[in-house]
Amino acid sequence: MGQAICKELWESLLDYKTEKYVVTHNRKVGLLYRLVQLSILMYLLVWVFLVKKGYQVTDTSMESSIITKVKGVAFTNTSEFGEQIWDVADYVIPPQGENIFFIVTNLVVTPNQRRATCAESDRIPQAWCYEDSDCPPGEPVLTGNGVRTGRCLRSKNMMGICEIYAWCPVETKSRPMKPLLGAAENFTVYIRNFIHFPRFNFSKSNVLNSRDRAFLKSCQFGPENLYCPIFQLGYIVNSTGSNFQELAAKGGVIGIQIMWDCDLDKAASKCHPQYNFRRLDDTFSGESISSGYNFRFARYYHDAAGVEFRTLLKVYGIRFVVMVNGKAGKFGIIPTGINVASGLALMGIASFFCDLILVNFIKKSDFYRNKKYEEVRLAESLQQDLATEAKDSAEQPETQDGNSDEKRNGCECSQLLLSNRSGDSKNVNVNVEQMQNLQPVEVQPEVLDGS
Repeated sequence: MGQAICKELWESLLDYKTEKYVVTHNRKVGLLYRLVQLSILMYLLVWVFLVKKGYQVTDTSMESSIITKVKGVAFTNTSEFGEQIWDVADYVIPPQGENIFFIVTNLVVTPNQRRATCAESDRIPQAWCYEDSDCPPGEPVLTGNGVRTGRCLRSKNMMGICEIYAWCPVETKSRPMKPLLGAAENFTVYIRNFIHFPRFNFSKSNVLNSRDRAFLKSCQFGPENLYCPIFQLGYIVNSTGSNFQELAAKGGVIGIQIMWDCDLDKAASKCHPQYNFRRLDDTFSGESISSGYNFRFARYYHDAAGVEFRTLLKVYGIRFVVMVNGKAGKFGIIPTGINVASGLALMGIASFFCDLILVNFIKKSDFYRNKKYEEVRLAESLQQDLATEAKDSAEQPETQDGNSDEKRNGCECSQLLLSNRSGDSKNVNVNVEQMQNLQPVEVQPEVLDGS
């Protein structure tokens, strides 16, 4: 039993399968076949070639440089600062134009800070104490402003605050609800972008190639003026769906994305920059403590005695991040050939799908399956089978001569069938006329003479 199974497995490994084409006159399957082919063809033409431009060689290793420059002046008159003029040297950080720049729109000032001992801010839980042992000397207040001195400053029967050595007095003021530089909404920023695609040796800029020096002083970006990269800050913030005054009060991060998609099969003048503005900070936190953007820095001075002191500034504002992406494409024979070959290969899906329907899911599936799949055996195998059948017949006892003659006739029919199959491989039908001429021979039983 095991040897027979192993033999069948071995013979199946040596089987060779070749395609057999059967023309099926079934309108439903034929219509389905053409629809699938049409769908694949439309996908190849519309999506691959028209939308994705699969016939082009692309270059995404774009080289880019960015120069930014902010312009604008504001005047403020507050009880804390008095009358003050704000220009780019006061509210732009860092001062050199880069792809990331920060505009100060609000601030908290702690003036005249000197190195001394004072009470830590009561908004720092790590600085709360009840006795001096709660303020071990020399240990810093990690989320505070200085180093503990070992004293607990408190009133009777009340919780106290640790004394620290730091820049005193410490910052205690809160953020103003109204932005100090609300007028920054009218400030402008000049964003100059150079790009280069090394594969095609193609370069371009987002600034109009003009010798008119007055052009950049009078123009402003708009749908009809794409090559004037001077943007109003209010326009950028409003394009993200945010309110400038609310954003200026607590700060935020704005992304300015410049996208270049150049089809170099067309003229260079058809390659235009596309701008997109969006919020990059957490816009879903609402009034969360993590919302906004701020940082601190100080300005240092010396008094008449040479003692150093400083003014601490906690600034709120809008951080702008300029990002440049792009690609260029040009016709290439290699990607065109690859996509055409891939599309032709996809056509095989139509045949596979329709064959699946034809031999499994329609009413006459058994009939079509038998016509499509045919097992072909060699003449030697048929001869071995016939020899085996003859051997089995010889071993059985002969009951009467008539049966023997019928068996001989059966052998003749089998030999005729074998000779017919060993002929032309395309002719698989047995000659009906030869089969009709083979009539069984009746043998009369011999009468034995009793003498």
